[in-house]
Amino acid sequence: MKEGATRRQTVDGVQLAILASRFQRIVRKMTNTLFRTARSGVISNARDFSCCIVTADHELLVAAESLPIHVMAGPDLISRYLAEVHPVLRRGDAFLHNSPYHGNSHAGDHCLLVPVIDDDGHHRFTAVVKAHMADVGNAEPSTIVPAVRDVYEEGALIFPAVQVQRDFRDIDDVIRMCEVRVRVPRSWRGDYNGMVGAARIAEREILALAGEVGWDALETFVDDWFDYSEHRMVEAIRAMPDGTATAQTAHDAFEGFPEVRVNATVAVDHDDPRITVDLRDNPDCLPFGLNLTEATSLTTAMVGTFMSIDASVPANAGSFRRLDVKLRDGCIVGRPVHPFSCSGATTNVADRMTNAVQMAFARLGGAVGLAEIGSVGPPSSAVVSGHDPRKGGAPYIDMMVLGMTGGAGAPAADGWLTAVHAGSNGSIMRNSTEATEHLLPIRIWVDEIIVDSEGAGKHRGAPANLVEWGPNETRVEAIWFSDGTVNPALGVCGGGAGALADQWIRQGDGSVERAAACHRVWVEPDQRVVSLSPGGGGYGDPLERDPASVAEDVREGWITVERARETYGVVIGPEGGAEPAATAARRAEAKHDRKDASR
Repeated sequence: MKEGATRRQTVDGVQLAILASRFQRIVRKMTNTLFRTARSGVISNARDFSCCIVTADHELLVAAESLPIHVMAGPDLISRYLAEVHPVLRRGDAFLHNSPYHGNSHAGDHCLLVPVIDDDGHHRFTAVVKAHMADVGNAEPSTIVPAVRDVYEEGALIFPAVQVQRDFRDIDDVIRMCEVRVRVPRSWRGDYNGMVGAARIAEREILALAGEVGWDALETFVDDWFDYSEHRMVEAIRAMPDGTATAQTAHDAFEGFPEVRVNATVAVDHDDPRITVDLRDNPDCLPFGLNLTEATSLTTAMVGTFMSIDASVPANAGSFRRLDVKLRDGCIVGRPVHPFSCSGATTNVADRMTNAVQMAFARLGGAVGLAEIGSVGPPSSAVVSGHDPRKGGAPYIDMMVLGMTGGAGAPAADGWLTAVHAGSNGSIMRNSTEATEHLLPIRIWVDEIIVDSEGAGKHRGAPANLVEWGPNETRVEAIWFSDGTVNPALGVCGGGAGALADQWIRQGDGSVERAAACHRVWVEPDQRVVSLSPGGGGYGDPLERDPASVAEDVREGWITVERARETYGVVIGPEGGAEPAATAARRAEAKHDRKDASR
């Protein structure tokens, strides 16, 4: 509840839970609408989009299963900017926004905002739909382009809260601007229509809910829901070790751009229960496309924090009251200065920053935090474009989301095979092989786990993923930006690092040549791209891993019998199980050798 406000009523616990569930259901309806109506594969197949509801006071209320990098911070900033430039909002309005300098994640994410206006003309909530578009008119056929000096060279159309609907009808001038600029206008228009539909679903459902329970009840619910969420956050903070810790990791150098080392300092205070994440000790903005926006800088700290606390704490403006994030202007992980480019602000350096935050929590002790999640951008997630001969030579452009596992070892669990990257926290879906081959002139030849590639630990990281794909009777232009070929995903608390990423081009004669980590290339019909994504870091001492889990990994073919013995100290018997006596002896030997090596 706002400071100085007087509450006339409260809702009981049952009504609080019911209304929270009703709002969650509304966001899920939004999600289902866009998922089923979007045209581009990056939305309809990989689900690289998010939906949420923000209050009229610009506070995140509910986001359901949205991507954390999209919604934990950003919708609040965009809502505040919308009110600044459009102080009078009317029912039937809709606005398009993608400005990285005014609260958005990056220009590749188009946001559709619909204000929910009551019958008396009062603004009550805002429905926000954010989707990673297949194309936004960049100079290169990709929504993420690291090798650019500034936003002008990036080339995307920037829409700072531009009105696109009035009285529920499109403003055609704006729509034509988009359709002329993007390479696949029909696909963009289909995605846009899906976004409008999702936002209008929310508007309709919120108005119906208010008609059922009344606006006063909804206002009271919002206050109580935020207070409850803050209370849960306080409990979570007090369950963590208090103190301060710092962690560092690094994004690889790309050709022409330096390695970027990022630092995070976290402080947990039990006296005034609060978490502070300080990201100010980081480099200034660089003339490339991987600077973070204010929204993604804030979100990296928030994702790293919520990955490190009780997972049942609601992520909304109430719990956020107990989290302070310190940024500085002109910083690569801070508030960007125009015209620095933020083309890749949701991945790459952002993922490394999230990793640094959760690794810092792990250094506090007390079984919190995570190891490092594997890096993003391998050729299995390339942006591909060209002309599809199966469809009369029609142009296409889309981002594949294949072959990324990356999950980090955690205090009580192994790394997910479906983590994909830190900012999505497993919310992005890996593309279906069959769906990808149907949507794009691509053939996927190999998709498999690589043995002995996990970050070893008491709880291991996810193993690396190898994917081999090639054009289907045509040539394909591909763009990728693979981090993790030099700097692996680090382990914590004694855990090991995951395997490095790599990439090659297989020629028609079967020979392979290593390709650049940041690359734009035409892949010819007789060539294939071989993509190795990195493994995730491990959590805890590998010699403390449950021998039965090690034996299971051997049976699954994820690690060899030799790695089980040498790294985990587990001796596998002829029947495939761990031999207790031999394992105890091997672990004692390994610990003795470790002590000798440390002297």
